Formats: sequence, structure tokens, C-alpha cells
Amino acid sequence: MECDTPQSRHAPDSNVIETLEHTAVRLARAAGDHICAAYNERPAVDFKTPGPGSARNSNPVSRTDRAVESLLRAQLAAEFPDHAVIGEEQAPPAGKVAPFTWVIDPVDGTTNFINGLPLFGSSIGVLFHGRPIAGAIWCAATHTLKPGVYHARTGGALQFDGRALKRRAPGTWRGLASEPGRAPSFGALWDTRVLGCATLEFAFVAAGLLSLAYIPRPALWDAVAGLVLLSAADCRAVALRGARWETLLYFDVSGEQSAATLARWSEPLLLGDESALACAVAARGSAL
Repeated sequence: MECDTPQSRHAPDSNVIETLEHTAVRLARAAGDHICAAYNERPAVDFKTPGPGSARNSNPVSRTDRAVESLLRAQLAAEFPDHAVIGEEQAPPAGKVAPFTWVIDPVDGTTNFINGLPLFGSSIGVLFHGRPIAGAIWCAATHTLKPGVYHARTGGALQFDGRALKRRAPGTWRGLASEPGRAPSFGALWDTRVLGCATLEFAFVAAGLLSLAYIPRPALWDAVAGLVLLSAADCRAVALRGARWETLLYFDVSGEQSAATLARWSEPLLLGDESALACAVAARGSAL
């Protein structure tokens, strides 16, 4: 378990946090409406620099990604002009990290979205001095068989579209774990799936649709909102640091840490409840 940082030992007033959660939910729904409206159109797509060894057209960004991020940024600038915003599709703000920072992924699962596969989402999270305090994830597919928003705030319960959501209990059958393709690491413990959307993996672990998720290269905007959801569902994320998996509670914004540095964060993550994490870590021959 990580120790608290000095800047994380206090939190905003609970009414402030509740307002931030409500705003995140409202913006997530607006993002979802925009995404749904564009879903049946032929997507306009560009390509970002691919990863090492990947095809040149393997890292797409759609016009919808950029339009949704612009929409969210405009709303946040109007409502919270003193807050910073870090998003996937635009450069992070210059200078030090602001006390309140919104972290947004306008369309996560872009490859799924442009191919018409309804496994994509939009994630909106809030950091206070590097600690996630509120988050909302709109998902195109949910446990209700329709789109909706999973959301929570620090100290609160997991909710779905404004109502408390009890995490789905495991059955006597094999549960599901999500992880990248190729050779699955956890096939001996769970049936494995490849979702292609990290924010859905956070939401689905919190809701109990997945027992575990392994995300080897998450981005900041994949994780911030999801960490709040996991905590509200009595789950957590653990990051691989050396030979140990350590609970991810906050992001380091100490000293002269810049927003650009924060935006480059990435650590391998396992998501789950205590039982699932213990099984997964043991299977990998490492330690919590």
C-alpha cells in the first residue's frame, strides 16, 4: 500500500466534490450523445504515430475524438476557468500541475468505434493535487444492454445513471478477465477477453462484469475516472513497480512536476477486488 503524499492529506469540501461528480456525469452524457450521433456516419480518420512494430494505420484518431474533446474543453473552460484540463487529443497545459485537473478521454476504443463495434466509451475524471476524487465513464454497452454512465466520487458509492449500483457477485462458473491478445496470462483462472477499451475495463471491473483486467500500457486519461469507480466498488488498481504490485492511489505532482510530465504517466495495471488481485499476482509469480 502506498503512503499518502502531503498534498493528498486534505480534500475539498464534500459539496464541492459532489458538484464535480455531477458535472463529470453531465459532460459524459453530452459526450455520449455526440458519439452516438456520429456512430452511423462514415468516420473521418487520421493516424497518429504507431507504436514500435505496429502498422502505420494502427493508431487512428477520428473527427469525433477531436470534436468531443473540444466540446468538453469548452464546457470546462466556461464553468471552471481556474482548473486545468489534460486530454488525449490536445497538448497538455504548460507549467505546473493545477490543484484541480480534469483528465478526459473523449473516445476510448477509437478502433472499435470506427469499425462499428459498440465497445467504446468516454471518460471524465478529476484530480485534486494528483489524487482522483470524481469520475464518470459513459459506455456504449453496459449491464443494462444500453448506453449509460458509471460514476462515483471519493467516499461515495458506485452509481449508474444516478442510482447506486451493487457490484455483480461472482458465480460458481468461471468469471471473465480482460487482457491484451496473443498468449493470455490468466487463462488458467478466468476466461479471457480482449475489449480494446481500457476505460470500459475499469467500469466493468467496478460493476463486476469482469473479475480482473490487466492493462499493460494505460494512459493517464484511461485511469483517472476509473480509479474512483474502483474505490467506490471496493476494488483497486495495482501498478507494477519493480518486482511488486503497489496500490495506485494518486499521481505524483510533487515539486516542479509539470502537466506535460503527468500526461506521460503509464504503468502496467491490474484491476480487481482483493481476491482476484491476489490470484492474479500469485499467477505471475510476483507480490503485492
